[in-house]
Amino acid sequence: MLDVRGLSLSLGEFSLDGVDLTVDDGEYFIILGPTGAGKTILLETIAGIYAPASGTISLDGRDITRTDPKDRGIGMVYQDYMLFPHLTVEENIGFGLLQRKTEPDRIRELVSETADLLGIGHLLDRTPGTLSGGEQQRAAAIARALVLRPRVLLLDEPLSALDAVTRDRLRRELKAVHRATGTTVVHITHHFEDIFALADRVAVMQDGRIAQTGTPDEVFRKPATEFVAAFTGMENVFYGVSRVRDGEATIDLGAITLRTVTAVEGDVCVASGPRR
Repeated sequence: MLDVRGLSLSLGEFSLDGVDLTVDDGEYFIILGPTGAGKTILLETIAGIYAPASGTISLDGRDITRTDPKDRGIGMVYQDYMLFPHLTVEENIGFGLLQRKTEPDRIRELVSETADLLGIGHLLDRTPGTLSGGEQQRAAAIARALVLRPRVLLLDEPLSALDAVTRDRLRRELKAVHRATGTTVVHITHHFEDIFALADRVAVMQDGRIAQTGTPDEVFRKPATEFVAAFTGMENVFYGVSRVRDGEATIDLGAITLRTVTAVEGDVCVASGPRR
């Protein structure tokens, strides 16, 4: 289990402000939020690229807040791939294993196995610049992280800047890889389709904080704040006063009155949006 508690950090215009987050073993967890909300910094801090000003990061009960990135058991894939252009796909995928001084035969075995899982086994002799579009380069970058058998795989917008058909195909591959490996995944996205296709749970970030965490259905059907309601597509927000009697709430919106089942009393926001 990945457990983040009270994580704070300031980097210029980006910051984290007391982030609390728990990701269960084998979970596919998606983080959603506007540009500048702190999503990428959160992943980079979990990976060990930045040291937090305060707070802790634990993995399987072990405090890794100050642990060297290579010793955390965490892999990260950026949206711009960061593949070595002068190495073949096979050499790129196997680079981390080579640094670990893994036996050459074992490297070839693991690279082949991981490349086949992501559908790029036939491209191992190619260099990144010869791969078509972004799909195959992304698959190679994911394979390079996955071949190290990380406890947690961090994906920074892996499906951005792809056409709809390619994005859907790579989304299916990510789902298949997750099922096959059981790796815990934390994935940043701007696409709601990714959430409903992949996520066990989702967190919405706002201004360096977690605004809400829950299943996709909970977050999109029962937003916890006005911000989450607006960000997830609730187009109509009304303000009123709720009064509860015998388990039923009467909400006075001024021009109209609503009746619903809730325990919430006092000033409220009522939101409605498209059904999903």
